[in-house]
Amino acid sequence: MKILLLGAQGQVGWQLRRSLSVVGEVVALHRESPGMAIDLLRPQTLVDAVRAVRPDVIVNAAAYTAVDRAETEREAAFAINAHACEVLAGEARACGAWLVHYSTDYVFDGSGTTPWRETDATAPINTYGASKLAGEQAVVTGTERHIVLRCSWVFDTWGQNFLKSILRAAAHKDSLNIVCDQWGAPTRAGLIADVTAHIVARLQTSPSNGPAGLYHLAPTGETNWHEYASFAIAHALACGMPLKATPATVLPILAAQYPVAAPRPSNSRLDTTRLRATFALALAPWQDGVRQVVAELAAAGS
Repeated sequence: MKILLLGAQGQVGWQLRRSLSVVGEVVALHRESPGMAIDLLRPQTLVDAVRAVRPDVIVNAAAYTAVDRAETEREAAFAINAHACEVLAGEARACGAWLVHYSTDYVFDGSGTTPWRETDATAPINTYGASKLAGEQAVVTGTERHIVLRCSWVFDTWGQNFLKSILRAAAHKDSLNIVCDQWGAPTRAGLIADVTAHIVARLQTSPSNGPAGLYHLAPTGETNWHEYASFAIAHALACGMPLKATPATVLPILAAQYPVAAPRPSNSRLDTTRLRATFALALAPWQDGVRQVVAELAAAGS
């Protein structure tokens, strides 16, 4: 099996290099790839890459993820998160490849407290969410052989994310103010990559379009940003990281007290029943991924 991985330098893409390597031959591309760089703002580079590699599976981990900046860069967000997906779907359909794509909890409006199911109505409240919704729709309608994975609150040792930002801030500040009224499940990129590899391996033995569809992917359990930060700091201290802040000095605030350019959904809980049932998966608690990454960062001296 030949796998074309796009966005190989991102958080998820970096982990996919590892997980997919045991499933098939991986051609990992990004914006600086020598000889075959891909640029989602230049769709022809995507066309050229797919036609040169002729993959069995395309895994698209590339995206515009600057949530606040998207409010003033709407055109770029939609070009990367939507139009590029339309191009990829067309190329996947033309060469008979599966297309695995990642979306987000931000396609929902964040109302209520019940975990979102794949069949629930979408209503993004910011430009980033709208662009990702347009992208997943382009994939679903553009090729029958698609897997779309909606994920939430992604983090890992690689790249920039909330967890690493909190630990950096805790190393320099005695106290932190963290939002406590937005709920979800912190999802390690490594988990997303491992689940993807499991799915891709399954595609080799599946009937033509058997498992195609939209799935929610998140670890078990739920938390809010304040509890998440407190948990991470407590574990970082236990791992010997030299922090000034402690769980006792992580103070809860409401989202309204922390103004940002793009509003965030209050409810980012995702129901993963369909994913677990279809692919016979067991998903670990969110705390496991946070403990793993904090320990790895502590060991690396980050």
